[in-house]
Amino acid sequence: MARFLSSPALTRLAARTSPHGRRGAPAEPALPPGEPAAEVRGATVRLGGRAVLDGVDLTLVPGEVLALVGPNGAGKSTLLATLAADTRVSEGAVHLAGRPADAWTARELAVLRAVLPQATTLSFPFTVAEVVRMGRAPWAGTPHEDDDETAVAEAMAVTEIADFAARPFSALSGGERARVALARVLAQRAPVLLLDEPTAALDLRHQELVLRLCRERAAEGEAVGVVLHDLALAAAYVHRIALLDGGRLTAVGPPGTVLDPAVLSRVYRHPVEVVPHPRTGAGLVLPVREAPAGVSENSARDAPAE
Repeated sequence: MARFLSSPALTRLAARTSPHGRRGAPAEPALPPGEPAAEVRGATVRLGGRAVLDGVDLTLVPGEVLALVGPNGAGKSTLLATLAADTRVSEGAVHLAGRPADAWTARELAVLRAVLPQATTLSFPFTVAEVVRMGRAPWAGTPHEDDDETAVAEAMAVTEIADFAARPFSALSGGERARVALARVLAQRAPVLLLDEPTAALDLRHQELVLRLCRERAAEGEAVGVVLHDLALAAAYVHRIALLDGGRLTAVGPPGTVLDPAVLSRVYRHPVEVVPHPRTGAGLVLPVREAPAGVSENSARDAPAE
């Protein structure tokens, strides 16, 4: 068995059977309940002399979906990359599954957490199925390699891309590429999922699909961190929201607490209102708007029927 699977940390992780383990095969590492999956303490990241993150304390725990939200440039993607141990902190500490980030090897990290970047580009004409199979690379040469076909098939099925598995990745639309990239991450079967704007290029149906998948993974004991711009999606699906502004953590807690109109109006520098969804009660965050010039507030209601 490869050396990274025999490390003490991954041995502890594997002590609890993962829900994805197939009968007769060793289970993938799973997170011990009650222990943080990833955490930052006093995390400061400086890029070009500017503090992109400034003294952030945040914990991601198994069984939850945590959304990172905030305006452009708030530090969301940097924080996600820091939790993934892909970005080094200038100050503070980062731990994954109880170990310092720099104590993990690259291959151990690939087993522990799967990361979806904002954009995926490929230089060669790989098919959709080949791209998804790339998510199985960390398990090459281990007993888990026997699960490759099942993992790839399941990931393509849940992301609804199986029908075009043989198409070149380069021939896909932006939304299709986004779902293929997500399938690759899901096929990795890591107990920590870190997704950067996974809904940005998707239509309404597939935005809902992605957040439902996040909830399902959390229900299986995994830890899911996701960068979102759609605050209504965050309100509907996530367990906690971390609101960032200027590299600092402004608020963290359940959606009903963090999505405060006064706080959001200040952070986003635009007046907003939060109203309950008429059926679910989840908060709907709406920008306060005035009617466009030349259009009365009742124009839509008063417009003649065609």
